[in-house]
Amino acid sequence: MIATDLPLIDLHRHLDGNIRASTIWQLAHQHNIALPCDNFDDFIAHTRINDKANTLVEFLQKLDWGVNVLKTLDDIKLVSYQNIEDLHKAGIDYAELRFSPYYMGMAHNLSTTDVVAAVIDGVQSGLQDFPVKANLIGILSRTFGVEACHIELNAILAHKQHFVAVDLAGDELGKPATLFVEHFNKVAQAGLCATVHAGEADGPSSVWNAINLLSARRIGHGVNSYRDNALMDYLRDNNIFLETCLTSNYQTGTVERLDDHPIHTFIQHGVGVCLNTDDPAVEGIELRDEYALAKNQLGFTDAQLRQLQLNSLKAAFISDSERTELKLMKQK
Repeated sequence: MIATDLPLIDLHRHLDGNIRASTIWQLAHQHNIALPCDNFDDFIAHTRINDKANTLVEFLQKLDWGVNVLKTLDDIKLVSYQNIEDLHKAGIDYAELRFSPYYMGMAHNLSTTDVVAAVIDGVQSGLQDFPVKANLIGILSRTFGVEACHIELNAILAHKQHFVAVDLAGDELGKPATLFVEHFNKVAQAGLCATVHAGEADGPSSVWNAINLLSARRIGHGVNSYRDNALMDYLRDNNIFLETCLTSNYQTGTVERLDDHPIHTFIQHGVGVCLNTDDPAVEGIELRDEYALAKNQLGFTDAQLRQLQLNSLKAAFISDSERTELKLMKQK
């Protein structure tokens, strides 16, 4: 099912959405942070979606348990290191890990700039210990407003040599792309790529704005793009890839049933699509599960699954020489 001569790549994977329940439990007890129950097995249900959330807000609340126990910069380093270890355990060859430094530090008033440095430190340590490759994407979490995103962006740009891109995530409906043009002008000036969460909670206009106003080269989710044929034409003709997350789109209610997911429509239209995890710890899945879902429930052929792997390689924010290196690594 997974083509073994091609790298397995995850391009839409939230580092702060992949904090192990066991680590949350450990840090909560270490820092005397209250938990909702006294039994670890019961606690797991508070950190993970069972089948489907009632609302997107309910889904996102599951992530809060992880960041609420990040009291020190050492905690930030630990969960960042474990994210690299998890890539290795999942058999992933390359990933682009994204995180919101403001979100990760807000529960205990950690400096946003220091959070960025701690994530970099933890990730770099993990990359020394495990045979995987990864790059970082900084998130501007628009849920917290324009000024908070300026703080996040400044922290990210202070360490820009460690990032390949900047993302806009959070409240897509309440905080539209029009509020963040200045931020992404600075992203472009810094020589970083842009990927934007769009077309998940809002319609095609949100995707158009991500492209036209924020210069997005990839779209996070982009599920509602299928509602606009001209948009799908544009995505296809300009090689703007959709970072598709099947399980996440079902669990958040973006699609009512997995069989309703428009991924086949995108592929038939020639739009570049790649498969990703989104928030593995919250969803209780890994990347191979997404490929199995595509094959067993959505009827993808092995050839189509291979194309999805190739799409991930094409869409990655890396150089052509790095792409070649990843391919050669699998062919040895």
